[in-house]
Amino acid sequence: MTTPLNHVAIIMDGNRRWAKARGLPPVKGHEAAVKNAIEPIIRHLADKKVPYVTFWAFSTENWKRDEEEIKAIFDIFRMGLNTLAISLIKSGAKFRLLGDINKFPKDIAQKSLDLITKSKGNSTITTTFALNYGGRDEIIRAVKKIITDKRQPEEITEEVFGSYLDTAGIPDPDLIIRTGGEKRLSGYLPWQSVYAELIFTPVLFPDFTPKELDKALEEFNFRDRRFGGDHKPK
Repeated sequence: MTTPLNHVAIIMDGNRRWAKARGLPPVKGHEAAVKNAIEPIIRHLADKKVPYVTFWAFSTENWKRDEEEIKAIFDIFRMGLNTLAISLIKSGAKFRLLGDINKFPKDIAQKSLDLITKSKGNSTITTTFALNYGGRDEIIRAVKKIITDKRQPEEITEEVFGSYLDTAGIPDPDLIIRTGGEKRLSGYLPWQSVYAELIFTPVLFPDFTPKELDKALEEFNFRDRRFGGDHKPK
């Protein structure tokens, strides 16, 4: 790639609309995302030597959904943790999480933490899932940790603040893709996204294939990333 690309972050939007268009219950869209879309994307990025990918899988706002749908989503998470995550870890992926996982059912939280431990030595691609994640919530939790640590105002730099975020140790995303047609970030990685290139595609996430991903990567390569500086021709 002509433009350096270390981290792709994806907002997986459109699962429920995908299911509705097919006369299926909403959960079938989430199921299709796990079974058909996530793994091919990860493997495609790994093949392209992109070292980090992050998926927003469950937001802090998703708790407002119907209780039966939430329960069904948790069952899909269990399926993914027992199949998808293990398959990826066997192929060399490192597993990470963003968000407050403690609010999830205990078995999901524990399984997630176990997979993080099992994969910590892997290096093919760091695959992060944002679960019970909201950008404002992340910042508030970071501030609380800073206060607990009794850091002095003069100590707080961008680097220090970043070390208290869920993404500590992960580079900021170079590219954020939102599927499903909406053109907003909805609180996804607000601190980390300040210089990310944004691509919004109408494709619903269960239909977001590696071919569609390549379209986004090609567009990214044509972006002129200045980071606040002067224009420099490619």
